[in-house]
Amino acid sequence: MRGAAARRSCFIALMLLVPARAVAWPVDWIHDVEAGKEKFVKLPRVDWFEIDDPKVLAVEWVAESKELLLIGLKPGRATVLLGAEGKVAAWRVRVSSPPQNDAALLTAAQKACPDLKLTPLEETKLTVTVGTENCRKALLSLFQTDAFEARFFDLTFEGTVLQNQLKSVQEGLQQVTKGRVRARYAGAGLILDGKVTVAEHRKVLWEVLKRTLGRFALDDQMELPPEPAVDAGTDQPR
Repeated sequence: MRGAAARRSCFIALMLLVPARAVAWPVDWIHDVEAGKEKFVKLPRVDWFEIDDPKVLAVEWVAESKELLLIGLKPGRATVLLGAEGKVAAWRVRVSSPPQNDAALLTAAQKACPDLKLTPLEETKLTVTVGTENCRKALLSLFQTDAFEARFFDLTFEGTVLQNQLKSVQEGLQQVTKGRVRARYAGAGLILDGKVTVAEHRKVLWEVLKRTLGRFALDDQMELPPEPAVDAGTDQPR
């Protein structure tokens, strides 16, 4: 807790950690905070979190009030992974940083994915069939901008594209765990199993985020040792 003088700029009484999902581009939510200021986000629970750039952003879990405190340190952008009760979410936090959208990336995605449909005024703002590897790669680049959040699109995958994506995930897991974690799909669900340390578990989730498109049901069967309810470490996971 930062004290009574801390300015509570935002309360969001929503469950932002989505059940049975694996992190993937795009992020689940985008938050803004000014450098040198703080933002509180109401959450039911947080068991752990990690930040990819702790020089830009600091994060604290306030258990008493069930709030996540985002502290802007310097202008820039940071991605935060959050976990609670087997649920995982990815947030982007912009610290005194404007939205990043790239019209050229959208044009490239529309060219690579012929049936891509945008409906900005509807709940589902993007619908597309990911039928080729070129389409998947174009969307992967587009979804790393601020153009979309995960809850606003509908993706349909061809089987061959999922296999290409699985190969990419397996390459990332090999780098992190040297073959101790295996990945496979059951339908559109990604299954991960193997014995890992807590640090390796986090790195595996970062690899899934980096290498996958859209959001899939995740069956996390990785075995890891018990850990405290709250992991307040903010070291870079990579």
